[in-house]
Amino acid sequence: MTKSVLIDKVSEKLEGLTRRQTEIIIETFFDGIKTALSKGEKIELRGFGNFKLKTRGARKARNPKTGESVDVPAKKVLHFKPGKELREMLNSGSHE
Repeated sequence: MTKSVLIDKVSEKLEGLTRRQTEIIIETFFDGIKTALSKGEKIELRGFGNFKLKTRGARKARNPKTGESVDVPAKKVLHFKPGKELREMLNSGSHE
């Protein structure tokens, strides 16, 4: 699902709001998540899941083409853990 499809689906549900107003709401929501994550905060959406940044340490890797050892620097990666309701829904087979 793309952001524009999401905006269309939310716009259909919210009668009385234009597509542009819905787009502003969705953009504000995503901006809030990005801002919180950039500050190192955890995002908890009950029933959906949690987003948080984890630090992956520096390590040695191997270039598969040359076999040469390569240093990979530490970096932050986004981790998503689905909430209980989402996990149960996905595992039950009912995706509607």
